[in-house]
Amino acid sequence: MKILVDTNILLRRAQPVSPHHQLALDALIELVRAGNTLCVVPQVIYEFWSVATRPVNVNGLGMSVAQAMRSVQDLLQDFVLLKDERGIYPIWQSLVVDHSVSGKTSHDARLVAAMQRHGLSQLLTFNVSDFQRFPGLTAHSPVDVLAGNLP
Repeated sequence: MKILVDTNILLRRAQPVSPHHQLALDALIELVRAGNTLCVVPQVIYEFWSVATRPVNVNGLGMSVAQAMRSVQDLLQDFVLLKDERGIYPIWQSLVVDHSVSGKTSHDARLVAAMQRHGLSQLLTFNVSDFQRFPGLTAHSPVDVLAGNLP
């Protein structure tokens, strides 16, 4: 099964000092061990870059551009990058209107639109509650995965 991996999982994977680092790693390993294909979309890479290159004192990882590029290259080796397609926009527009999405959560709706466009229904994220409003999507936390609630 294909599973979209949210940015927050990848950021914890790249941040060994995070209290959620090992949890993110273990969940990713378990999903692969169970035969799943882990995917990302370009938006996830853009969000990762934004946080990775932001200074630590403003909630970033403080990576240089070169360090962030190495991290992105590693991500692209470990995860399937799905295409950013023109057809995502009308799906996103319907989602934000139908579910009264506003503010920062419009980014989450775009991930959902990309998932729908690519036929994915499973998401790995630390923010499960952010995705509960969207029917046809199951969001799993790393804790869920490690408890045996695999997609």
